[in-house]
Amino acid sequence: MLGLMMSEQLTITSLMRHAKAINGDSEIVSVVHDNPRHRYTQADCYDRAAKLANALKNLGLSQGEVIGTLAWNDYRHMEVYFGVACMGAVCHTVNPRLFPEQLVYIINHAEDRFLMVDPMFVPLIEAIEGNLPKLEAVIIMAPEASMPETKLKNVYCYETLIDAQSRDFEWPELDENSACSLCYTSGTTGNPKGVLYSHRALVLQSYACCLGGGMGLGAHDVALPIVPMFHVNAWNMPYSAALAGFKVVFPGSKMGDGESLQQLIEEEQVNYSVGVPTVWLTLLNYLRESGKKISSMKRVGVGGSACPLTIMKEFEEVHNVETITGWGMTEMAPLGSFNMLKQPREDYSDEEYDDLRVRSGRQVFGVQMKIVDDNDQALPWDGEAFGALKVKGPWVIERYFKHEESALDDKGWFDTGDVATIDQDGVMTITDRTKDVIKSGGEWISSIDLENCAMGHAEVAEAAVIGIAHPKWDERPLLVVVRKPDSDVKGEAILAYMDGKVAKWWMPDEVTFVDELPHTATGKIHKLKLREQFADFSFS
Repeated sequence: MLGLMMSEQLTITSLMRHAKAINGDSEIVSVVHDNPRHRYTQADCYDRAAKLANALKNLGLSQGEVIGTLAWNDYRHMEVYFGVACMGAVCHTVNPRLFPEQLVYIINHAEDRFLMVDPMFVPLIEAIEGNLPKLEAVIIMAPEASMPETKLKNVYCYETLIDAQSRDFEWPELDENSACSLCYTSGTTGNPKGVLYSHRALVLQSYACCLGGGMGLGAHDVALPIVPMFHVNAWNMPYSAALAGFKVVFPGSKMGDGESLQQLIEEEQVNYSVGVPTVWLTLLNYLRESGKKISSMKRVGVGGSACPLTIMKEFEEVHNVETITGWGMTEMAPLGSFNMLKQPREDYSDEEYDDLRVRSGRQVFGVQMKIVDDNDQALPWDGEAFGALKVKGPWVIERYFKHEESALDDKGWFDTGDVATIDQDGVMTITDRTKDVIKSGGEWISSIDLENCAMGHAEVAEAAVIGIAHPKWDERPLLVVVRKPDSDVKGEAILAYMDGKVAKWWMPDEVTFVDELPHTATGKIHKLKLREQFADFSFS
């Protein structure tokens, strides 16, 4: 027997309609190349999204076709998110930090008919235009007064293109399983792989992001999404803003500038932000050196890679800011878990609190998790056993874009490539990537735990651990460290600090120092490049 309820489609269009009716006066503030502080409302955004949809329709863009973006976090990019998806096309966010050959591959693979490009990235496209046979035109996201000189063949000015268009657009009634957004993986071996999101998946994730067990965002919040819109939809923040109605502050190209972030936080009274650990290190360094504050900030969400406890403690003890970790991946659009503690802070000892808050958190509703051994047998949730982490749910990938084979195992689970533990309360902890775990004498060593421990040293700016071949133990850990400015800390001192904080047999066999660590296009430590860099290393 079926229930006797309406069956409305869960689409980005339904989010937009709700936002315009209920949250139309919510403010969107942007740092843009042509305006240091652009302001308007969600209602303005959706009116301009309709003008954009009319312009793209006049250019011949049809439902199901793909349009690419190379753009920062700002209001024009948000207009593209909604205008393209709601007209039934696909918004392909291209990461401009990728290498030129990767850009060529994914733009051609996605078959982008048009590219919406921030003026800063015009030289990138000029350099590769000759290798993009299916690209018809480039739309530069600027007004006429800020249009750059360019050698590109077929160019439109964004503001001129939409200026003459109507704010009314007959939005099609879309199937909720229609594609709306496309994002490619990065930092992997081989070519990047496309993850094609559906309207339904992103609407459901918007609910999850706004739940108390997720980011807990509501209309009273002022949110600063530092995680880029060109990677996994800025962790769903534009869609969550439409659902919940919170004020959004977009940092534009200033997402890695500590001074600009501090000014935005103070002047716009930001109380919530999300970003990767390297961003928070940059902000904290600026605050430390300048003596300035972020008095309005209450919570920061951290993901992308493990967050060192030192970052959490400095935020809490110096700035009274709670740091909340989460976990996800491109293949999950991206939210998988969020670390909202079950009990109030005062119910935990300092040691218990520190142990819990560095973990990846409990699965949000909509995601199922399990850990399995090498024989694909489920392991207990006891906080001790660790194995390959698998997930399933309505916003988890089924297959990669243009791939024939399923990305799932024969039981319908997606292997994340992460190694994790899950405790009796369902709190998950990522201990490593499957490809990065160090296997020493038949046992696994967590490089992430070692990195977090080393980062606790006062003179360590950044740390990474990789496995190095060993004649007796197969592999042993090498600790690679970037010192803080003016530090000459020695490896012996760092190992002495770590002694007793991790298992004795986990201790790195050696410490080596570098000026900087390689990072992926999304800010994570690039372990593959690091292993290549130390391919000829042998323990002394």
